[in-house]
Amino acid sequence: MTDPTTETAEEVGALLEEAYKVRINNLDRSLALTDKAFEISQAAGDERLMAQSLSKLSLFKMIKGEYEQCINVGKEAIDIFKMLGDEKGIVDAKYNIAGAFYKTDNNHQGLIYLIDCLEIYRKLNDHHNQARVQKSLGTIYEFFGDERSAILSYEKSIESARLVGDLNLESNVYNPLSGIYLNQDKIEEADKLIEKSISLKTRTGDTRGLGFALYGKAKVFVKRKEWEEAEQTFMRSKEIHTEMGEFLGIGMCLHKMGDLYVKMGTLDKAIEVLGEAIKFSTKKRISMISFKCNFLMYEIYKRKAKHTLALQYLEVYLKEKESVINTQTQKVIESYEALSTMERLQKEAQVKQERDDIIEKKNRAEQASKVRQDFLSTMSHEIRTPLNAVITITSLLEEKMEEESNMMIRSLKFSANNLMRIINDILDFSKLDAGKVELEQKPVHLSTLLINLKNTYHGLADEKGVSLDLSVDERLKEHYQLDETKLSQIMGNLISNAIKFTEKGKIMMSAQKVGQTIKGDKIRFTIEDTGSGIPEDFKSQIFDSFSQPKSYTKKQQSGSGLGLAIVKNLVELHGSSIHMESVEGEGSTFYFEILAETSSSILPVLNKNPNQLIGKKVLLAEDNMINAMVSKKLLSIWGIETTHAEDGKRAIELSKAQAYDYILMDIHMPKINGFEAAVDIRMNENPNMNAPIFALTADITAKQKAMFSPYFNGFLLKPIEKDLLYQALVDCL
Repeated sequence: MTDPTTETAEEVGALLEEAYKVRINNLDRSLALTDKAFEISQAAGDERLMAQSLSKLSLFKMIKGEYEQCINVGKEAIDIFKMLGDEKGIVDAKYNIAGAFYKTDNNHQGLIYLIDCLEIYRKLNDHHNQARVQKSLGTIYEFFGDERSAILSYEKSIESARLVGDLNLESNVYNPLSGIYLNQDKIEEADKLIEKSISLKTRTGDTRGLGFALYGKAKVFVKRKEWEEAEQTFMRSKEIHTEMGEFLGIGMCLHKMGDLYVKMGTLDKAIEVLGEAIKFSTKKRISMISFKCNFLMYEIYKRKAKHTLALQYLEVYLKEKESVINTQTQKVIESYEALSTMERLQKEAQVKQERDDIIEKKNRAEQASKVRQDFLSTMSHEIRTPLNAVITITSLLEEKMEEESNMMIRSLKFSANNLMRIINDILDFSKLDAGKVELEQKPVHLSTLLINLKNTYHGLADEKGVSLDLSVDERLKEHYQLDETKLSQIMGNLISNAIKFTEKGKIMMSAQKVGQTIKGDKIRFTIEDTGSGIPEDFKSQIFDSFSQPKSYTKKQQSGSGLGLAIVKNLVELHGSSIHMESVEGEGSTFYFEILAETSSSILPVLNKNPNQLIGKKVLLAEDNMINAMVSKKLLSIWGIETTHAEDGKRAIELSKAQAYDYILMDIHMPKINGFEAAVDIRMNENPNMNAPIFALTADITAKQKAMFSPYFNGFLLKPIEKDLLYQALVDCL
């Protein structure tokens, strides 16, 4: 039989956990859940649970801007925690009270509480709460105009947030830090930080935090004198803060909108907004907003030559400022500076040990990375090389066989391509996981790319009796700077998944313009299907590697389970995030947005006239006899004469005997590998020192090895794409 006390603790714990989780987008529900938790705790007579409920209630009151209630409830919690001897409970409640103090007139009290909190959180090795405290300290220092101390506190906050992997805590700091950079006219640095914050807030679903991030973005627009964008973004930020009941955020937006209208010269509008801001901030006791707005009103009436009114606002401003920055606060700042100095001296005593630990960890990480990359290189070569032969042979045979045999060849080709796709998924995921992938952007004709993708998967959809449609927004430009390969890989994975899990109906792929910046357009790519949908209990795992829900595997759907994991990583490589909406039995929608720079470049048109390669001579270095035979057959179609070298040593010998128009060099070969052979040909006197050399390899890591680049004109991955090989050869003419 379950202990009633245990049941109560579990129930209250679940309520408080849910309340904390939903605070970012439904603060009223957080308060309701916490009230319920307190009632249950009180009915059970459990003082610890009552104190925990009161502490959370204090936090939510602080967030909502009900500061007096926050302080009173927080002190009740502290009294109980002290009686129980619960140091962690005491410091958590103190942090809530500190927030209420520094967001009103009592900044000095806020500092005292925060410094006390920081000392205890350090003793408890609680990095999560250290991040919160340091961010709050930075806010106070910034308010006093001490940007140096503010930056130090913000940087410490980011460091602590990263130690616990909390993206929301980390992104919270980017907003004020961006503001400091704006004050220092470091506009690009400020913009990068605030865009990162917006991206993280969107990714984590932190609506309240997004309101503050948009506020920061609006300030960037102001600095760039993009008035309309600034006004719209401030208004959107204010809407979110109003919806969330975030009074400080509302006051901040009203103040900055008033400042914006002053800069725009619309003084009457500025007076209206600032009057609303002063009334609001006075009612909510947000002194930092109030006295800034009074100063703006002083400046406005001074410009209007209404000197009596101007002086009235100036007097209020000076009185409020003096009440905030007082002797007690300055003493606390000096105390904190002393604390920081002592901390720095303690750290210096540990430098040698820390340095030794870092070097040891670095060496271990480098060794592990090398082993991993060597394995990836070997496996990609060993597995893809025989598959390259199978796929290329089937392509050549397909053109010559009769219909019945052709069907068998097509089946063989499909199976081989499917196996290659699974292997590529595994290898690509390994590269992404190791951080070895970068965007390679070039001018791309967007609509052509999307049409090609549709044509690629149309046959597969048609076989299942499913329609595959494409919609491209007419407002989109023709050319954008994009990584065509990676975008195709993202879309291809999403389309093939949609086809795989759709038995009837249709699949719609679309590209829509959803925003615009100075450099380009924000484009939303969407894949929508009428398939089986995703079970509710699996949605949180859908982007995990090697994962498929049981309902999918029962249908015997093939795949590596890596497609969506790769999609997620590739989309994040673009600085964005993948989103999913699905109803089981009705279908799924996957979408993502990327910022694409517009391009006026005209893409080169592939010249498929094979006559220009007739009579050209190629030295092919390839140790796999089947691959060599297939490559020679392919080159002969274009009238190219091929000399085969079975290893790197033989390739060097042949390169000394006569001149070749091209050298195709496999990387992994016996005796002397392709890299060593290419170095020898380039560095020693022979007829082919300046001949174009292409790495013809199944090793997906070769291109990432910087030492290879000076010796090769390009890298062609197996299985060879005929058009890419042809274009590479033609470009060297």
